[in-house]
Amino acid sequence: MKPAAFTYCSPSTVEEAVKLLEEYGDTGKIIAGGQSFIPILNMRMSEPECLIDINQINELNGVRVEEGVLKIGALTKQRELEHSDAVKIHVPILSEATPYIGHVQTRNRGTVGGSVAHADPSAELPLCFLALDAEIVIQSIDGTRKISINDFFITYLTTEVMPEEILTEIHVPLSEHNGYAFEEFSRRHGDFALAAVACILSVDEIGKIDKVRLVLGGVDAIPLLAEEAMEYLAGKSLTEDTLEKAAELAVMDADPDGDLHASKEYRVHMAKVLTRKALIKAFNRALGKGGVTCRISPLNRK
Repeated sequence: MKPAAFTYCSPSTVEEAVKLLEEYGDTGKIIAGGQSFIPILNMRMSEPECLIDINQINELNGVRVEEGVLKIGALTKQRELEHSDAVKIHVPILSEATPYIGHVQTRNRGTVGGSVAHADPSAELPLCFLALDAEIVIQSIDGTRKISINDFFITYLTTEVMPEEILTEIHVPLSEHNGYAFEEFSRRHGDFALAAVACILSVDEIGKIDKVRLVLGGVDAIPLLAEEAMEYLAGKSLTEDTLEKAAELAVMDADPDGDLHASKEYRVHMAKVLTRKALIKAFNRALGKGGVTCRISPLNRK
């Protein structure tokens, strides 16, 4: 199929882009990498009057660290994120998760901002940014506003970005956490995840979990922040009992749809399995101060 006819615009600044969005309202649509939007256009699931190509807005590119914050431009390619030295040093969970996104060709074109704005609940980057407690920067003709990613996702493929607004940056605070893990299961590499888990945690001087953020993907209409499990884990060592209880709490609110790829029950089961794996890996890394393996098995700690 081919897309319906549209007017094509290619602004060179954010200000020009938001003026076009203000002019066209609901009938104007942003396109960046196009890895998700082009198929939607071709199937005529969206028929915009104006397609606003933002690829010429150079100010939306790049990764930088400023005042304890990693700032990622919305047009930054996923492949760049995957290989960024700043990302590997400061937020390695992003380096670990990004290779799961499609294939190299996908990541060469796909943008970080596009993935977050598209808001697929099984996508890798929304999960990681929620685990990292990121902040989303949005701009309109009236100015810039920031919103916590905790409040950003509304429902399936729907976010707080209004029709006249554009997502410009993602800000990740550089905290003291030293344990991280990303786990995903799909039928084949590059397929959509049947379930995925992102975990960020830190431990205190006696090996107990100090802070933790645990996010599940593919099990609800939005990335699922497992708050009950996070509250339960705080102040505990990771024994077999606490691990099992945390995994049960993590999937307590999971409500995925079943489809031809996996039933609802299978997705919940996989989310529980991946939660256990992610917690063990993140806990090992935290105890080992960044190492992949730990001197002490978390399942032997009482």
